[in-house]
Amino acid sequence: MIAVVQRVKESRVVVDGKTVGAIGPGLNVLLGVAEGDAPADAEYLAAKIVNLRIFEDEGGKMNRSLIDTGGQMIVVPQFTLLGDCRKGRRPSFVHAAEPQAARQLYRHFIDAVKKLGIDTQKGRFGAMMQVEIVNDGPVTLLVHSR
Repeated sequence: MIAVVQRVKESRVVVDGKTVGAIGPGLNVLLGVAEGDAPADAEYLAAKIVNLRIFEDEGGKMNRSLIDTGGQMIVVPQFTLLGDCRKGRRPSFVHAAEPQAARQLYRHFIDAVKKLGIDTQKGRFGAMMQVEIVNDGPVTLLVHSR
């Protein structure tokens, strides 16, 4: 699995003109599921992300995690993160998981985050989404499960 983790002041996902998920301060996570990923990948990534010390403490240093701040998370399915652009001009998505497996692991990731006590919102798997983000910093990280 791969995640693009963005520290945000707020974020929301809109599908067909309707908001399907919205958060205040916290993390916007774009999540890609690769072929061969398993529930252990989702659990590892969930624990890693909620414990990343990327929020500022009183001294202005990144020393606090999402758990420490009580922030929220919004998780957006993003198979295009698995796009391989090394050859030609059209990305290849052969390394992305099949939709059914990806949907299950996407849900497993969200459940794992919720079990860690994080208020979690989500995008809509397989839908055309508009993702609105107000970055905080900006702070953007790539996190891999392997």
